[in-house]
Amino acid sequence: MVESAAVDVVIIGGGIVGTVLAKALSENISFEKAEGKNSGLSVALIDAADPKETNPTLNDFNPFTDTRVIALARRTVNELADVGLSLDDLAKQHNGELPPKIKQIEVSDKGHLGLLNLHSLDYHIDAFGQVVSLSALTRLAANASTAYQHIAPAKVTGVEQHRDHVDVLLDSGDVLTTKLLILADGGRSGLAERVGITKTVSDYHQTAIVFNVHTQMPHENKAYERFTDSGPLAFLPFDSEINGVKANGNGFSVVWTLETQAAKTLMEMDKASFINALQQAFGYRQGKILRVSNTASYPLALTKAQQVTSHRTVVVGNSAQALHPIAGQGFNLGLRDLSALVSVLKRESVLKRESVLKSAVSELSMSRGVTQENAQKKQAEGGADFDAGAFAIVQRYANERKKDRDNTIALTDTLVRTFSNQYFPTVIGRNVSLLALSMMPQVKKTFVKHTTGYGVTPHGNRDNNAAC
Repeated sequence: MVESAAVDVVIIGGGIVGTVLAKALSENISFEKAEGKNSGLSVALIDAADPKETNPTLNDFNPFTDTRVIALARRTVNELADVGLSLDDLAKQHNGELPPKIKQIEVSDKGHLGLLNLHSLDYHIDAFGQVVSLSALTRLAANASTAYQHIAPAKVTGVEQHRDHVDVLLDSGDVLTTKLLILADGGRSGLAERVGITKTVSDYHQTAIVFNVHTQMPHENKAYERFTDSGPLAFLPFDSEINGVKANGNGFSVVWTLETQAAKTLMEMDKASFINALQQAFGYRQGKILRVSNTASYPLALTKAQQVTSHRTVVVGNSAQALHPIAGQGFNLGLRDLSALVSVLKRESVLKRESVLKSAVSELSMSRGVTQENAQKKQAEGGADFDAGAFAIVQRYANERKKDRDNTIALTDTLVRTFSNQYFPTVIGRNVSLLALSMMPQVKKTFVKHTTGYGVTPHGNRDNNAAC
């Protein structure tokens, strides 16, 4: 038997973006009901992954077992805290161990003079960001709220857009009716294309190998971006356990980007040969590389939705754009999608309440038989009539995301094509750029502001908060 239920918002995709968004929308946008109580937007989160799964596996897409590690920009850390997800809470799950902060960044080009060192204290900030386990962060977010429906494991079999609502069909046979549909599924389901959102794909012909290492010397909260003949190599401070040995301030999470065939060759090496190749590429700035975990890999391409909205539908995170990991901007850009959407809906809900209240007070003052009780009731009914998927709201979200999205995609793509290229004039050009950047404080300041997430934002005071 088919059952139907109506909610204000349906989110498809239970990864970190979808999970945080469900919490934020259900807890941060409220309306006063007739009985004087507040009630938030009704939200349903649909995910194909099983949240009860606990066994980590390589190369899967279950957000609760994903082995990847991510660097959260400073703004992302702050905005997660704003919706009740402080990274300090992760320490409670890990014997008091806080996610490592990135206080220093070294950018270098192997075999050339280009070198850039950044220190957070030079910009009057404690850190550029923090490094967290993706699965740990997802579980923290999933366990942090009961204000929304979490439907999992469940698969979406169809989406039907109507004038005033969207129907979402599930493999159980149930149907969810919603005012606003949000796709946060990472772009893998094909649902975006089915609702009229077209995408372009630019294949970089590269593969990212991800793994953890232990080094001879402590990381001291320093991250590295190293450009090599074989491809960009990123080391992020992160203390993992490898072969039963826990890092003690000397661990890193590594993303090694290579041409696809070269990556395949490396993945087929034994551990000793792999460590030797890694040591030659990275050098001895952290002493010897002592241990390497199992590796995982994924192909790299720039996937970009040509528009981030359709009728009563928006795409966020990797559903809207999947970026190269070269500057660690993809996930942070997705979290800014989330922040912008919550901000737009919150602002519009306030305007709706104010409009209804103004109308009720006006009628009351003109003595049209409207009592104070009826005026309050009308205000509550106005909140209940809030349309989260109205065209004006969806379009405002698209407008607010355009500049930040375009700039970040362009920055990342330019870095890929510049720093993955061994063409001699390009090599010279990028080294001159690194040297110039290191000697020009104002340019460095602009670079830091953008990579910490504060370079482009509609919130004026955010730039001041960056303190750089």
